[in-house]
This record gives sequence, C-alpha cells and structure tokens, in this order.
Amino acid sequence: MGLVDGPGVRVVVFFQGCSLRCAFCHNPDTWGANEGEEITSQDLLKKILRYKTYFKSSGGGITFSGGEPLLQPDFLIEMLKLCRENGIHTTIDTAGCGIGKYSEILKYTDLVLFDIKHIDAEEYKKMTRNNINESLKFLEAVQQSGNKMWIRQVIIPNLNDSREYIKGLADIINTLNNVEKVELLPYHLLGVSKYEALGKKYRLEGVPEMDKEKNKELEDYLKTLISKKI
Repeated sequence: MGLVDGPGVRVVVFFQGCSLRCAFCHNPDTWGANEGEEITSQDLLKKILRYKTYFKSSGGGITFSGGEPLLQPDFLIEMLKLCRENGIHTTIDTAGCGIGKYSEILKYTDLVLFDIKHIDAEEYKKMTRNNINESLKFLEAVQQSGNKMWIRQVIIPNLNDSREYIKGLADIINTLNNVEKVELLPYHLLGVSKYEALGKKYRLEGVPEMDKEKNKELEDYLKTLISKKI
C-alpha cells in the first residue's frame, strides 16, 4: 500500500528488471530481470481487488512501479486492461526506458509519474549508465497520447541542487502538456544498506542526504518558473 505513488490510497506493484543503473537508486534489488516472484495477471488482479474499497473511498487505485514496468509491456498492458475493466484508476511510475508498445500502454493508463534523471544528455549517461534517447521517445509518446502527468526529480547535494539546474528543469516542463503536479524528491540514504547486502558498490558514497528545507525552497522556486498553473 502506498500514499505517495499517485492520488489516494494505492496498491503498488513493483516490476522486476531495469536497464538503468542510477547512482541514487534505492531499489537495486529490482535491477535483475530474472528475479522476483512470477504471478499470473488473474492472480495479481485478485490481490488488487481486495483493496478496491480503499480505492473508492480515497480516489486511489493501482500504481505499477519497479524496476521499470515498461520492460514488461505485454504483461503491463494485460494488467492495465483488467484494471480498466474493473473500474480501477491506473498509474505507471516510470523513467520511460522501455522497449516499445508505448501508445498501447498509454491507452489504458490514467496517470504517468515520469521520473527525470537528469536534463542534460551527458550527465544523464553518467548518472544512469545509459543514454537519454529512450526516455525522450517515451515522453514524446505521452505528449502524443495526452495522458496526465506528474513530474518527479530527485535532488542530490552538489549534483543538481542549484537554481541554474532548476531553471533548466522548468524550461523542459514548460514544453510539456498535461502536467498536473511537479515534485522535487530529496535524496536520502535509505537504500545504502541494500547495496551492502547485495555486495554492490554504492556510487554516491559520502554524499549527504539532501537538506529538506533547501529542497522545499528549490521546489517553490521551480513552481514560480512554470508557466502553467500546477
């Protein structure tokens, strides 16, 4: 159950597998595509329907997260259709790095939570160890489909916590349609212990948590730069 993964009370389904290796990722356990629990769409739907009462009373629904849900397009489409048939609000939490079928996915998606990793192509590659092209391709598909969007950006001390960066972020957001909400998420250290347990090196070792007051100041500044009412 989640309260910060879209509107209302939501069931969050974490898909296994991600092509990005973000330096700040707090779910490295979701990277591997062949790990996790296998489940049929009907069995997953039964689990989701147990919470439909909470959806109705809070305006919530289901959020497909990860990992990267777009890497399992056929199963995602199947689940989105089943949720639509059962009157459940659908959200996908994504960095846009999938393998296609975007228009079909978006046809059954009520809300897109779009995670911006970095606004500069070179810095994006340093941060994620992948290129920005697929993310931009998905973003264009969202613009074509007209889906509602929430924009999210993790703010990391000394990496993207400047007003100059925020100005660039605002410039991008101002080119997008149907953006209903913008959130700057303060970088935290809650996932560091997972790297230790998995025997993986944490690339942001020594970087402190983002000061929440400064993060709020930057978020307020960002909203003054956005031309659309959010």
